[in-house]
Amino acid sequence: MRYARHMRAIEEFLREVDARWEPAAARRIPLRIIGAAALMLQADYERATTDSDVLESAELDRDTQRQLLSLAGPESPVQTRHGMYVQIVQSGIPFLPQVPNWRAVANLGDLVHFEVVALDIVDVVVSKLKRFKPRDEEHIAAMIERGLVPHDVLVDRFGLAVEWFKWDARAEEVPNYCANLNRVERDLLGVDETAFDLSWIR
Repeated sequence: MRYARHMRAIEEFLREVDARWEPAAARRIPLRIIGAAALMLQADYERATTDSDVLESAELDRDTQRQLLSLAGPESPVQTRHGMYVQIVQSGIPFLPQVPNWRAVANLGDLVHFEVVALDIVDVVVSKLKRFKPRDEEHIAAMIERGLVPHDVLVDRFGLAVEWFKWDARAEEVPNYCANLNRVERDLLGVDETAFDLSWIR
């Protein structure tokens, strides 16, 4: 079964990172996985290449980040073996609600050094409406095809992200994100487009 094979691949990658990690921390370090890797950890989904994105959080201090990138970043031996690597994403970059939804990855609950949680599928879709490149649209379509993106939940989470971005320097970009959502609603979900009050944008 192809799903099981790819789940093993991404799990083996994270398991090797865990096995090679040193020194031991006082408690397990949360690894908050976003992007397509989060989708693969939660759905029967695969893609040709995988970057295991890690959202920067308070638990990932600079020393931890440096060690993680040295161990499993681009061009590392772990990346060479598994064809995937860790990126550290600044916490202010993703387009998300102020409080993202995280899901524990039960299959990795026995790791020694890390606690792996994946960004909820709908929140991943919301985050992809910012950049919305062809690959992002492909990921969103795959989740919709699997019935994993309820329209009402998507609109609710998107609205919360818009509310949070009101206070961001990039607030003027929000109309583009709304247009991307409307395209998903029209072309992928087959529902009426949602209108948002953007009168607050100057």
